[in-house]
Amino acid sequence: MSSSDASSKVVDTPTLSLPAPIYRHAAPSGPWPWVDFDTDFSSSLESKILSVRDDKSDDPQWSGYPESLFGNWTRSPVERSKMLTQCSAQRGPCFIYSIDVMNDGEFKIPSEQGQEHCVEASKFWLKLQDKETQNVHVRALFVDNLTVPVLKMLGTRYNIEPFFFSSSTNWIPSRYQEEVELGQGDHITVTLPFVRTPKKRQTVLPPSSSLGRKSTIDVLAPLHLHDENVLLIDLLAVHMIRDTDSSTIITYHPSLPGRTTATRLHQVMIRAGASVYWNKIFKASKDPTFFFLAILWYALYAWDEAFEVLYVYIKDLETTLNDLDFTYTVDLNHRLHSLQAHLLHYQSLLYDFEKSVAFVKDTPNRAMKYSDEEERKTTEGLMQRECKNLLSEIDRLHRKCPMFLSRLKNATDLAFATVNIQDSRQTQKISYLTMVFLPASFTASVFGMNVVEINPGSLETIASYVRVTLFLTVATTWVIIALQPYSSIHKSGGGVLQRAAWPAFYLYHGFMERFGYNLLEKDSPSSRRIRRGGRAPFEGTA
Repeated sequence: MSSSDASSKVVDTPTLSLPAPIYRHAAPSGPWPWVDFDTDFSSSLESKILSVRDDKSDDPQWSGYPESLFGNWTRSPVERSKMLTQCSAQRGPCFIYSIDVMNDGEFKIPSEQGQEHCVEASKFWLKLQDKETQNVHVRALFVDNLTVPVLKMLGTRYNIEPFFFSSSTNWIPSRYQEEVELGQGDHITVTLPFVRTPKKRQTVLPPSSSLGRKSTIDVLAPLHLHDENVLLIDLLAVHMIRDTDSSTIITYHPSLPGRTTATRLHQVMIRAGASVYWNKIFKASKDPTFFFLAILWYALYAWDEAFEVLYVYIKDLETTLNDLDFTYTVDLNHRLHSLQAHLLHYQSLLYDFEKSVAFVKDTPNRAMKYSDEEERKTTEGLMQRECKNLLSEIDRLHRKCPMFLSRLKNATDLAFATVNIQDSRQTQKISYLTMVFLPASFTASVFGMNVVEINPGSLETIASYVRVTLFLTVATTWVIIALQPYSSIHKSGGGVLQRAAWPAFYLYHGFMERFGYNLLEKDSPSSRRIRRGGRAPFEGTA
């Protein structure tokens, strides 16, 4: 399948499914960005020549991005990646929310409520050119409803590799480092899909009953749970420019229902700045990567909340599967297999999460200048500790997935075992009915219906057929019940002789249940005394 076909559909409208990620186009290490072997390379070259000839000198500096900075990103790969097309489909203006982390570790909002309304491209471009970053350690820009002009301006201003935008808009997990200059800085990018549960299902999908049962299981589509809960795949796309003077972080947010918005992540990171624990880290180390690491904790919180909801859902499924309504249990088959398929996909997403944290841990900041050896050791120790804490939490989530799968398998096995037991009981009843008619069938086959009433001259009669049939029926019933170790007719656990005498015990117990109580009452001492005119024990005087 070519990349143009794979990326032509960003979101499936009826189910809000996501496109399958194309991993070969995730990072700059691929020498042919968004080009497959079925591509006509001659037409790509011609497209590049035409784009150069059509360049106008009066166009803004940022209008030629990405080809002006990255020559291999010609018109063809840009069109195939759909990054500009998807931005053109955004409705409404672009909003950018910002946070400044000062050199003393304090968080500040540079503009009113951290919001910059990108109305005029020229004004926003001039604002990006403003290099007034005095005492600003890290500047974070949370971009909501990304538009084409803003994408080009951010890419030109910060020299952002186009793979960041193409991977983000196509939901491709990626992590890479580029623009590495020892003592000057580098760029690091992490595009991380994760699972979360929104608070209101109505904003994500219509009721599942209107969708009906699908013929296939789509692990990229939202997973409906009980009540109003739903699990969906969200995206955390972060690009960081680490510099000696001041670093910049840019986040991309997809404009899909139920996903994390720039407003939400902006509010969450402001709260992180108010955390005593993280505030101490920002004050103890000048490495801006800690802000990047704090953003990754948002994905971990989302995973944990999703698994809490999933735990309750699986528990409810187990209760339902233990119900005696076998018709409803059969209807749960599709839901059980769909949940198992989603859990297997979630395991792969957790593995990407683990690799992203390991990537941050193993990619030191080349722009850091330490005043002494103690400061370097402090920063490296903090980074190792915090990455280890995050990896430990991811490992805890990893261990939950096999547990969920085992519980689902156990519940499924229990449901099938219960159904099989019920079926065996029905089959047993049919076997009993067959055994009742077996003597009659056997007698009919022996006699061959050669009776006097039908075939004159025969030695047997209908009366003989009935006598032999009744005898064999009684004998067969007696043998079947006697050979059963557990039965409602004779006492369970009895010996062979006791089971063989089951007709006598059966008649005796039946007689005692019906007449035994009255006989015992008549033969009791109190009854005999009353018949002689005496008083019963403990009888008071008048």
